[in-house]
Amino acid sequence: MAGKIHSGGCLCGAVRFEATGPAEKPHTCSCRFCQRHTGAPTAAWVEFPAGRIAWTGAAGRPSTWRSSDYSSRAFCPACGSSIGAIDDEPVVALLVGSFDDPTDPAFMPEYHSFEDCRPGWIKVETASVEE
Repeated sequence: MAGKIHSGGCLCGAVRFEATGPAEKPHTCSCRFCQRHTGAPTAAWVEFPAGRIAWTGAAGRPSTWRSSDYSSRAFCPACGSSIGAIDDEPVVALLVGSFDDPTDPAFMPEYHSFEDCRPGWIKVETASVEE
């Protein structure tokens, strides 16, 4: 696997990961699943093909809970920190806040999902996409 390595993990460090290569589909989401999974009105995500994720912490892969027909929410079995979602495609969507460097410009959201569920008092900034 060639490319930049983006590392991160949970609050206690039991679940650690390395995501290799470019972050795909950086976005924010305000759906009720994301809100309840994170406890926040909006979640920031980036996606990687499952083959570019290595689970490197002592706990190995995160625990999961099946949240829909196509995806499971991932979290640390020790501290409960939300890590992301593991889709059946197979795609792993990681929460930007779980990365060691959440300020990486590669994580700047390009779009916002479920805008209609976003509380009106939350302003979400996305990157300008030039055509």
